[in-house]
Amino acid sequence: MSSWRRPFPVVFSFFFVLAVIVWYFSRQGNTLWVFLVDTGARHRQVWAFLSEPEAHTDWIIEAGTRCGEAPFEMPSGGFIGYLWDDSFRPGHRHTGLDIFSGREPGVAPVYAAADGYITRQPTWKSALIQRLPEDPLHPDQQIWLYYTHMADPQGNSFIVDDFPPGTREVFVKAGTLLGYQGNYSGDPANPVGVHLHFSIVRDQNGSYLNEQKIENTLDPSPYLGMVLNAHQSDGSVTRCNGEVTP
Repeated sequence: MSSWRRPFPVVFSFFFVLAVIVWYFSRQGNTLWVFLVDTGARHRQVWAFLSEPEAHTDWIIEAGTRCGEAPFEMPSGGFIGYLWDDSFRPGHRHTGLDIFSGREPGVAPVYAAADGYITRQPTWKSALIQRLPEDPLHPDQQIWLYYTHMADPQGNSFIVDDFPPGTREVFVKAGTLLGYQGNYSGDPANPVGVHLHFSIVRDQNGSYLNEQKIENTLDPSPYLGMVLNAHQSDGSVTRCNGEVTP
């Protein structure tokens, strides 16, 4: 009888430690949780769209579209291929949306999704960030909108001349032309598909946080009126919730 009981503390300790590990890595900002996200359907959809965009025009949401009562406009026309908190590889968590136009680099326009103040750091070839002093869903907070991949693989920018490197705090209205979708990845040997990456970034003490960390970004679903959280998606093509305002 005693020999049967002896392993119990060891087994209990093992499962207790395992439970703590699962709890810790399942919290927002950690990486184990992404293994519960199935991106297979979206991988197939993106491949199908990029291979034959003219066959999937019904997947496209036009630039400037406002879904229901959502506060933001669609910043660029295209198919929303990848969602917030998608995972492309173990440990990776996608911090925004990837909007694929199905067109050549430098053709599909990118517009401001809301009123706010545009900044372009001196070294940025393909990106802009926009400060919104009041989050429309939480007016006591400030947020930032990040737009990137607006350049060709060599880093030739598709951002319009109104926002040269070093631009700071230029006010624009929603719908203002910012640039054009590109396929810049930072590595000319490995360009990405032509798209806009768009994310909503948290503020800390008046500055934007590192957009590459998921915990520094917000779920864009309520801001654009669509299911844009990978954990909530059923794998179908993303559509507007409610009435569409062109």
